[in-house]
Parts: sequence; C-alpha cells; structure tokens
Amino acid sequence: FESQDNSCDGLDLTRSAYPIELGTRHPITIVKNEVIDIFARLGFSIAEGPEIEDDWHVFSSLNFAEDHPARDMQDSFYITDEILMRTQTSPVQARTMQSHEPNSPIKIIAPGRVYRRDDYDATHSPMFTQVEGLCIDENIKFSDLKGTLTMAMQQLFNDDLKLRFRPSFFPFTEPSAEVDISCVMCHGKGCRVCKGTGWLEILGAG
Repeated sequence: FESQDNSCDGLDLTRSAYPIELGTRHPITIVKNEVIDIFARLGFSIAEGPEIEDDWHVFSSLNFAEDHPARDMQDSFYITDEILMRTQTSPVQARTMQSHEPNSPIKIIAPGRVYRRDDYDATHSPMFTQVEGLCIDENIKFSDLKGTLTMAMQQLFNDDLKLRFRPSFFPFTEPSAEVDISCVMCHGKGCRVCKGTGWLEILGAG
C-alpha cells in the first residue's frame, strides 16, 4: 500500500494487527490418537462405521433382547422406530465380522463418537468418544485379553499402573469383566476422584 504523501510506504492495511497463532488439537483427539497408536503397535487395525445406525446393528446383532432397557427411548436417540444414533461403537464390530470370511482372523479397534440420552455431569454426556476392540482368532484366551489391556493401559498412563478385573455380565461376551485402574491421582491411596476406593472404572471387557 502506498499513500499519496509516501508516509505509509510498505504498510499493509489488510494485515491483521496481531500475530495469527495456530490452534492446537482437542484433548480428546490427542488421547484418541495416543490410543490408536498404542493398539496399532500391538497389531490392531482401525475400523470405522456410521454414527446413524439401524436397530439390528446396534442391539439385535449384540444379543440384546427386545425388552432390554438400553432399547428404551430414554437411553437412545431414535430417529425412527428402526434408525437411531449409535449408543456404542459395537456396530462397527458387527459390520466388520459381516464383511470378513468366517475363518479369517480379525484384530481391530473401533474409535468414534457415540450418543446416549444422559444428562451432563462430571462423568456423563449425551455425546462422548468410545474405543472398542475386537480380536477373533484361534487359541485366543482371556489371558490374551488381560495382557493386551494391561500393556495398553500402562503405555497410556504409566508403567506402574495396576489393573483389576471384576467379574460382570454383558449379553455379548462370556466371560465378561469390568476393568478398573489404580487411581492416577492418588495412586491407590484413596481420594475424591476415586471416591476413596483407590480405583477408577474405565471399561468393560470380555
């Protein structure tokens, strides 16, 4: 830009008055990428699927009975009687198994957004990010599951992390377990974050 009196030579009036700073990745994106990287090193591939799903892939294919509470309108965002926002990333597992030959091994993780009719509080949100894993092959045992999760969580948090597997029930896995980690805030001593137990529940498995 040049003024007639040459007093503003070299001044660009279209330029921002302040330095333009680049943004950063969202914390959820950072953690999701870390999880993907960890499981990729363990031999898992990444699988994705639609966030708007049909009832069969969300519930029926996972052995949910017709009267299961999770099918209730209070828990799920239904668009029609048969179409809804997925409540977990398990439909990705169903679609992956449908697209594979019966005898071919499967080793995937399925990260993505899921939706439930939950009120906002410290531990609930109507939309959140979930990561599920699926491993199908010969001679796969529960000890493989425990070893995989222990290694992955220790890489994600710290090498001294302890894991606890509690027997539980899920309609689509047997045996099933709830998995807790030693509290990352108090290291198992008991605090407000872990409600004095020394443990934090982080996932279900089976």
